[in-house]
Amino acid sequence: MLKIVVFSFIIFTHCLSIFSQVKHEIRASWITTIGGLDWPQVKANSPYSIKSQKEELCRQLDMLKNANFNTVLFQTRLRGDVIYPSIFETYAESLTGHTGKNPGYDVLKFAIEECHKRGMELHAWIVCVPIGNKRQVNLLGKNSVVKKNPEICKYFNGNWYLDPGNPGSARYLSNMVKEIVTNYDIDGIHLDYIRYPENGKDFPDNATFKKYGKGQDLSQWRRDNITNIVRKIYSDVKLLKPWVKVSSSPIGKYSDTSRYSSNGWNAYYAVYQDVQLWLKNGIQDIIFPMMYFKDNQFYPFVLDWQENKHGRWVVPGLGIYFLEERKMEWSQNEILRQIYFTRKHGLDGQAYFRNRFLTDNKSRLMENIHERFYKYPSVIPPMKWQDSIAPVSVSKGEYIFSPEYIILKWDTEGIKKAGGIYYRIYASSSYPVDTERAENIVCTRTDGNMFVCTEGNPYFNKLYWTVCTVDRYGNESTPFEFNKPEKDDVQLLVNRMPDIPAGGHIIIEDGTGRELFKLSENDKLPQMKKGLYIIHAVYPDGSMQHFSVIIKRGFMNVSF
Repeated sequence: MLKIVVFSFIIFTHCLSIFSQVKHEIRASWITTIGGLDWPQVKANSPYSIKSQKEELCRQLDMLKNANFNTVLFQTRLRGDVIYPSIFETYAESLTGHTGKNPGYDVLKFAIEECHKRGMELHAWIVCVPIGNKRQVNLLGKNSVVKKNPEICKYFNGNWYLDPGNPGSARYLSNMVKEIVTNYDIDGIHLDYIRYPENGKDFPDNATFKKYGKGQDLSQWRRDNITNIVRKIYSDVKLLKPWVKVSSSPIGKYSDTSRYSSNGWNAYYAVYQDVQLWLKNGIQDIIFPMMYFKDNQFYPFVLDWQENKHGRWVVPGLGIYFLEERKMEWSQNEILRQIYFTRKHGLDGQAYFRNRFLTDNKSRLMENIHERFYKYPSVIPPMKWQDSIAPVSVSKGEYIFSPEYIILKWDTEGIKKAGGIYYRIYASSSYPVDTERAENIVCTRTDGNMFVCTEGNPYFNKLYWTVCTVDRYGNESTPFEFNKPEKDDVQLLVNRMPDIPAGGHIIIEDGTGRELFKLSENDKLPQMKKGLYIIHAVYPDGSMQHFSVIIKRGFMNVSF
């Protein structure tokens, strides 16, 4: 393993600029709402401040979108309080500055809609077992879980927790999750702190163990308690909306590996998370292990997850907050090496804790991630263990070109699937458009049946365009081609016209195929505006050559 780490370090600087860009990759960021750590800084107490709070979130989402992220883990349940209207718990203090106060709009609904507009998924991040410290519980008052359901709560080391050994805790958490899944168009449920607390061996659950333990080993009973909660939530979500992904963020090290110690801090023994069993039993779609370590406390344990993922997705969480931790301040290169390593060894993506450390762009971290690894968009891979059937493809469409814009329209009649569908746009200057290449992705998601690309967009000069239907599991249809060329020998010319063949002629068409001019050998080229043209060169023997011509500036009577 040491050889792998050293080798990766040696070639790291040589590969960053040439590392292949991948189409399928999960690129996630945790947006923390507790205490407004990532969002919101503005408190929603008036129409103006509500607007400002929304704009604050949109700025962060824009930055993630522009850097080609595709997943937001949005903290929805904090410490026995929530950011949406719930029958179980009240509003979090961080939204308005006052516990229990309605922020004046549905925060979760707004966040989902804004993510979807940008082609990103939103996964509702649920802090499961912790309920809060004394202050937080006192502020919640009669609305706290401690007051409403005292039988499932335990006080331990200055904080309140749900008791995982009490079956009522699993029911309570699952009911909250079902409330979210039923009422919101979310893409995922993300379980955080689905474990016993630190120093969990001293957790005060003797009475619970006596009642429900049934002669089991205490440690194994506790692991089973956590597994049972995970299984119930997973099953209940899939019964409601099978396309909703269920994930968790376990401790970054499952257990000791054969060569490297976890130094006593691991999922299996320290906090009773049997995560590899969850993967084996198929009760998780994704895990985001909190890999907030470096060197040989990172690389061997990442490979351990990869080797034991049982066909599900493993997306390591990277501790970018250490870039500003005075006692343990990391070099930015540590994070970049970890991204390189996880991609090289076939992990399913990367997640970043926390969002502020991205959007603050300390040491140009966000820029470097974008430029070196996320140059092009990526899409979340299809969840084929849940559904592998591709949706119906578009059968009719219209391509409209002008020097100022390209408009794609398509017919959605007959295209339906449970959970809904959306569309993905690709473009290329070569035919056919390769939809497996990340650089050809123009738009990862649009929910309508029209797409507009205006002059100035980097894809505007692409010649060939396609649209694919995508279902909520991520399955993609065969592409519908908008402007398939008549011949396979089409050549691309930019800012020049082909010569008129001796004894032959050329036919000039606009981008939609409408004939504009037919010119013989001695004719002069007419005045042309900026735009895309299709040229057919016809030779005296009747053979033809075809050209796609992009004119970026107008010309008259010249070839250039």
